[in-house]
Amino acid sequence: MSNESKALAEKARGLDARKVADTLMNSALYILMIIAVIVIQVKNPNFLAPASLVNILSQMAAYLPAALGIAGCIVLTGTDLSAGRAVGLTACISASLLQKVGSAAKMWPEMGTLPVPLVILLAVAIGAAVGAFNGFFVAKFKLHPFIVTLGTQLILYSCLLLYVQMGNNGGMAISSLDASYTDFVKGSLPFAQIPTGTNAAGETVYTPIPNYVWFAIALAVLMWFIWNKTTFGKNMFALGSNEEAARVSGVNVFATTIMVFALAGAMYGWTGFIEGARIGSNTANTGFNYELDAIAACVIGGVSFVGGIGKIRGIIVGVLLLRLIFVGLNMASVPQDLIYLVKGGIILFACALDMRKYLVKK
Repeated sequence: MSNESKALAEKARGLDARKVADTLMNSALYILMIIAVIVIQVKNPNFLAPASLVNILSQMAAYLPAALGIAGCIVLTGTDLSAGRAVGLTACISASLLQKVGSAAKMWPEMGTLPVPLVILLAVAIGAAVGAFNGFFVAKFKLHPFIVTLGTQLILYSCLLLYVQMGNNGGMAISSLDASYTDFVKGSLPFAQIPTGTNAAGETVYTPIPNYVWFAIALAVLMWFIWNKTTFGKNMFALGSNEEAARVSGVNVFATTIMVFALAGAMYGWTGFIEGARIGSNTANTGFNYELDAIAACVIGGVSFVGGIGKIRGIIVGVLLLRLIFVGLNMASVPQDLIYLVKGGIILFACALDMRKYLVKK
């Protein structure tokens, strides 16, 4: 073999080794999470039991809509820190309008229980209005989404604190929800049950899959269609990739930005409506830090802060992995205080890997 051939062979081996190393580095977070899941399962064999998996699936479905919403903001190289407070406000409003008639804890005793579809529209509209507000300031004044949504977060928290003290509530938790609300959200279809074990009599025990799981699946399909099959979705990715090029290509930057944030807000409103019934006892702390979980799930799932990159299936995987880890940590008796440390570490590590991919491409 000539010296030139040897040099080419060495170079090829070096490239292969580098490619393997890059692949392992880019997948490091997934690898670490899979290892963590295995360790937790060894420590607590009930972690991946059928009943536990239904619980993980249910929690995933509760958090997925907010992640689907905030992902669009990240695609535009932004973020949304107001998501959690928007969820909290819409949850408390939804719960207060759907309390039982005649309940001593009813916030608005002079008002009957409103129809569930009407409250859904109201919650989604409030969320969309909050998102449009954020998008307007980002698009009109070229402010960074971090600053805009931080300000909105504080405004919403103040509104939430004031709201929970209105009527007959006096700052107490908003509970005593009407059956039409809880059945719509937490009820289950007759066929939506899976066997999760046997009882003392040897009979098979079935665990129902709550309705909001199916709602989350439907929203994921809808968002996939919006992202991949509509002009709006194409404009969103074009704007996130290169704003000036998108503008020259005829994309309405102002309208697209507002629509992305408004769509995100609508997802927060839906999440708030679901959480109002899922939690069952809503306070000013409802929705706290939901934006952190949503951002972490998006970055884990490959939605890049560089902009213009993201897939719905990646977001779903990111939410699933986070729920596996957080449920697993609780089942492994890890102190709650340390779970926040894990959340922060995951966000930092995921963002570092995301930026590394960008620098390698450059």
